[in-house]
Amino acid sequence: MVDDARARKPLLPPRASAGGSGGGGRRMMRKWALKLGTSILLWTVIMQLTSSLHPRLTKSWPAGCFDHRGRRNATNSVLDLGRSPPSPPAIVPRRVYKSNGYLLVSCNGGLNQMRAAICDMVTVARYLNLTLVVPELDKTSFWADPSDFRDIFNVNHFINSLRDEVKIIRKLPDKFSRKISDKSGRKFRRQIFSMPPVSWSSEKYYLRQILPIVRRHKVIHFDKTDARLANNGLPIELQKLRCRVNYEALKFTPQIEALGDKLISILRRRGFFVVLHLRYEMDMLSFSGCTHGCSDEETEELTRMRYAYPWWKEKEIISEQKRLEGLCPLTPEEISLVLQALGFTRDTQIYIASGEIYGGERRLAALRAAYPKIVRKEMLLSPDELRPFQNHSTKMAALDYLVSVAGLAASERPFCWIREN
Repeated sequence: MVDDARARKPLLPPRASAGGSGGGGRRMMRKWALKLGTSILLWTVIMQLTSSLHPRLTKSWPAGCFDHRGRRNATNSVLDLGRSPPSPPAIVPRRVYKSNGYLLVSCNGGLNQMRAAICDMVTVARYLNLTLVVPELDKTSFWADPSDFRDIFNVNHFINSLRDEVKIIRKLPDKFSRKISDKSGRKFRRQIFSMPPVSWSSEKYYLRQILPIVRRHKVIHFDKTDARLANNGLPIELQKLRCRVNYEALKFTPQIEALGDKLISILRRRGFFVVLHLRYEMDMLSFSGCTHGCSDEETEELTRMRYAYPWWKEKEIISEQKRLEGLCPLTPEEISLVLQALGFTRDTQIYIASGEIYGGERRLAALRAAYPKIVRKEMLLSPDELRPFQNHSTKMAALDYLVSVAGLAASERPFCWIREN
C-alpha cells in the first residue's frame, strides 16, 4: 500500500541547489543576451556602412535623374535647387596610376565650344595617363570674358567626380614655375612646351605624337582646344568618358544654377515656350563672312573684325557663295518662316538664347511681328539679379544653356528647343 501511495504521488521537479545549476542558468542567459546585443550592434553598423557607400534611390526620384553610380545627374540638378538639399554624393575611389606628365589646357571659343574641349582634354589625359590641370577658359576672344573655370563650373565636383578616371589638380606644381640654373650658374625660368594639337585627331595621334613630347618635357600646354579630338571611330570607352564629363562632371556653380532655376520657373509660369538659339551675333557673321541683309556699313564693320583676329584663317569671303553652299546662319526673318512652317502659332512664347543680335531690333522686327511674345533673360530677371553676370558673356551663356536643357531633362514640361547649326 505504501508502495502504491508512493506510485500515485506526483513527481515534482528537483529543487535547485543554491550554488549549483541555478548559477549556471543565469550565466547562460547573460551570455545569450550579450550575443544578441552584439549581433544587433554589428547589423546596425553594417547597414549604415552599406547605405553610405551605396545610397539607394528614393521612390520620389526617377531613375533617369541619376547616373550609373546612383548620384544625381548634373544636367537635371538645376530643376531641384531651392528644395531641401540632397545628401552629399559618395566620393568615388581614386584611380591610382603613374602619371606620365602634366597637361595644361587653354580653351577657346564660346561656352559650348569650351565644354566640348574640356570633354576632349579629360579624355586625352585619361588615355595618356596624364595629370590634368584645371582648364583655363577663353579670355581673349570677341567676348573678352575674364571668368575663370571656378567662376563658371563647380571645381570640387569636377575634380571629385572624375577621380576614378584621371587625376585633376588646381594648379601646376611650384617646381615648374621656379627658376633653374644652367651649367654656367645663370638662372632662368623654365619654359613650358606649348602647341595646338591637330584638329579632328584620333587617339593614335595623341599616343604616337603627343605622349613622347610629354615624357620629354614633363609638361605640355595645349593653347587651342576646339575640335581637337575626332567625333567618330574612337574606342567606346573614350566616347563614354566624353559623355560622362559633359553630363556629370561639368556642373555650373550654385549661383548660376540658382538663377537659372528661377528663370526656368518664370518661363514655365507663363506657359508654353520655345527656346530659340539664334546664330546671328556679330562674331558669327564676321567669322563666316555672311552679310546677307546687312547694310554697307555693317558689312565693312564685319570685314574689319575678321581681319582683326589673326587666328581666323579665312579672310576674303564671298557672302552669297557661302549662302548658296548652306554655310550661313538663317536670318531672323527666315527663322520666323521656319517657325510658322513648323506650326507654331502667333501666341507662342519665344525665349532668345543667344548674345546680342547683330542689327538689334531692326533685324528682329520681322520675327517680333510674327511672334510678339519674344523674351530674353534681361526682360525676365531684375537688373540686381543680373548685375553679377554683366560683362561676363560666359555666365550669361550658362543661363541660356540651363534654360535649353531644363526642358529636355523634364519632358513633361511645356517646352521646345530649336538650335540653328
